Amino acid sequence: MKITAAEIAEQLGGTVEGDGSVELCTLAKIEEGCPGSLTFLGNPKYEEFVYTTKASAVVVNKDFKPSKPLPMSIIRVDDAFASFTKLMELFYGLSRKKGIESPSFIHPTATIGKDVYIGAFAYIGEGAIIADGAQIYPHTYIGDRVQIGEMSSIYSGVKIYYNCVIGNHVTIHSGTVIGADGFGFSPTQADGYNKVPQIGNVLIEDYVEIGANATIDRATLGSTIIHKGAKLDNLIQVAHNVEVGEHTVIAAQAGVAGSAKIGKYCMIGGQVGIVGHLSIADHTKIAAQSGIGSSIKKEGQTLQGSPAFEITDYKRAYVHFRNLSKLEARISNLEKKKS
Repeated sequence: MKITAAEIAEQLGGTVEGDGSVELCTLAKIEEGCPGSLTFLGNPKYEEFVYTTKASAVVVNKDFKPSKPLPMSIIRVDDAFASFTKLMELFYGLSRKKGIESPSFIHPTATIGKDVYIGAFAYIGEGAIIADGAQIYPHTYIGDRVQIGEMSSIYSGVKIYYNCVIGNHVTIHSGTVIGADGFGFSPTQADGYNKVPQIGNVLIEDYVEIGANATIDRATLGSTIIHKGAKLDNLIQVAHNVEVGEHTVIAAQAGVAGSAKIGKYCMIGGQVGIVGHLSIADHTKIAAQSGIGSSIKKEGQTLQGSPAFEITDYKRAYVHFRNLSKLEARISNLEKKKS
């Protein structure tokens, strides 16, 4: 897998200074660049490394002025940092696999698109649809009537239950389970529980990324929905009928109970717990280990604590909390003096 500096510049809408024909085969941090690698300078504090890196080419901002000659090819762009994401996508795209490995099982009624990769020991169920360019890695289970969108990557060991729908350009990392039954049980008069059938599905929209060993339960009725552009970290539990809004990010070990509705562009820290059947307004930020027990209606708040409240008030209250032992001692001394 090789690409020239000139081809990179064309992809990024930039210009080349130096040898445009130099071949590049990998990306590297600027301080760890080696021959054949491409790096970038997006933060001025790393400028010292641009003079010592062994990389064959470096992406810089158009206004960058080196203080000494640079031996490598230079690719000038409007925004070097933003271009890094494009470079990652470009190099990743070049390395995508194609073809069907053996042994794997593909049901005769399944539909397989162009340039698809299906790894060894993968299972593709009845009526499943695998769209163009999708990557299904080894030991993956794709259930009956599951749809996988274009250019989506389903990594090894992922299990996607029947009728679930995965959009385009979705990435699901190893060990994640999509569409297991929601936690639905009703108590009986005999102090037991009856299982409530979970007959809905999970809908994951375009450009979503889900980390390793996450679990997203199918809806009781309708769909559990992860909307466009949302990013979920490792070890996250999303319960039945939850909706996660567009471009919301959730860090590891967070849990969202059934039928909660999370808005757009929210940021949810690690180990946050969210009670079911509530709603969270757009642009809400929730600090790690917070507990959300009621709906958040005002947009743009930052919350902390369990139960969580506005972070400025939380920090003021926490100052007093840390001083409780001192305050208790002072009160005790005052009471002794009175007596």
